Amino acid sequence: MSMPAFLSSVVGWLRAGYPEGIPENDYIPLVAVLARRLSQEEVQEVAAALAQSGDMPIGNIDIGTLITKVTNELPREEDVTRVRSKLALGGWPLADPRPAL
Repeated sequence: MSMPAFLSSVVGWLRAGYPEGIPENDYIPLVAVLARRLSQEEVQEVAAALAQSGDMPIGNIDIGTLITKVTNELPREEDVTRVRSKLALGGWPLADPRPAL
């Protein structure tokens, strides 16, 4: 069974960088570097679901909650920003992303 090209490239990168194996202290930084990013299809799915919900304006918490439901992972700030951009391009009203004082 062969690995997908992307996974093969990640494994090759890790093997080249750590020929003797990954030191325990490097696990967490590596996980951060290799963290999952929403695909374009997932961004569209989240944006479409939020637009269909009818709850306006749409805020970062709404976006983050739906990202968690779609991916079963905590949302990354970059992904929330990408969904906000997609919604903004579609003309959907967005809540102010700044925290309330």
